[in-house]
Amino acid sequence: MDITTAEKAPLKLTVVVASNREGRFAPVVADWFLARTREHSGFDVEVLDLAEAELPTTISHSPSPAVAAQLSVITPKLAGADAFVVVTPEYNHSFPASLKNLIDWHYVQWQAKPVGFVSYGGISGGLRAVEQLRQVYAEMHAVTVRDTVSFHNAHGLFDEDGEHREPSQADAAAKKMLDQVAWWAHALRDAKEVHPYAG
Repeated sequence: MDITTAEKAPLKLTVVVASNREGRFAPVVADWFLARTREHSGFDVEVLDLAEAELPTTISHSPSPAVAAQLSVITPKLAGADAFVVVTPEYNHSFPASLKNLIDWHYVQWQAKPVGFVSYGGISGGLRAVEQLRQVYAEMHAVTVRDTVSFHNAHGLFDEDGEHREPSQADAAAKKMLDQVAWWAHALRDAKEVHPYAG
């Protein structure tokens, strides 16, 4: 990181924990990744856990008071972010409905911002979910970074304390992905200061 980058305000990174299933493995993967973000300089990290969100699947321009209260917490986290990392499992060759619902409730909040992915699952490591999400986020005018962190047969990779059994490759993948997210976040934030994104 050069001096110019180091002097800039920290990037606001919102980590979206996509699974809301009962008995989910998401907290193990998310906690591991959040520890990696603390080792990466330049990020101010906020977590949006969809297990704590209660957005209905019926999307309305005039939400009920209860939904409006939920949005008053969720939407500012997305709007204020310079970048996102989505921690997602793969369910039935795709990503969770809770994540699609979050995406669909918002639009401008995603625009001209980078999105990175941490995925987990069985033999595919969640990569089929990520490939579908790239198409969805392109429609949101977001920029997805190339490199991902993926955990194949994820349950066997972590011990009972949530520590990765052989962390070197995963740690390197997380750093590489976060470096790309940071580069794009700085580039897009700087560009929007000069030319606001019109969508």
